Amino acid sequence: VQLQASGGGSVQAGASLRLSCKVSRRPYSTYVVSWFRQAPGKEREFVSSIKWGSGTTSYADFVKGRFTISRDKDNLTADLQMNNLNSEDTAVYFCAASTWGDDNYDQWGQGTEVTVSS
Repeated sequence: VQLQASGGGSVQAGASLRLSCKVSRRPYSTYVVSWFRQAPGKEREFVSSIKWGSGTTSYADFVKGRFTISRDKDNLTADLQMNNLNSEDTAVYFCAASTWGDDNYDQWGQGTEVTVSS
């Protein structure tokens, strides 16, 4: 399975962006798709995840109430809707997947850059 991320861009603070992660083929129900981000000079950090089968979601505290992750089983996408963006959200965002729903992320998409100017 391959992942392809898209949807990054440059926006003003307070704006919204929607990132999309395309899965190349239908995954098992245990599949978990997550979004991570890496800001310049910082380590990569977890943003959000969704279990493909159940739709159960998880969020980092710093995005709760602003970001929403969803998946479309028909179109094989896992999207991250990002609202009320601020400059601290500036980073390269990566989607990753764990085939068996554990901490082993065995697939990674290419990064998509998000720049938020204040």
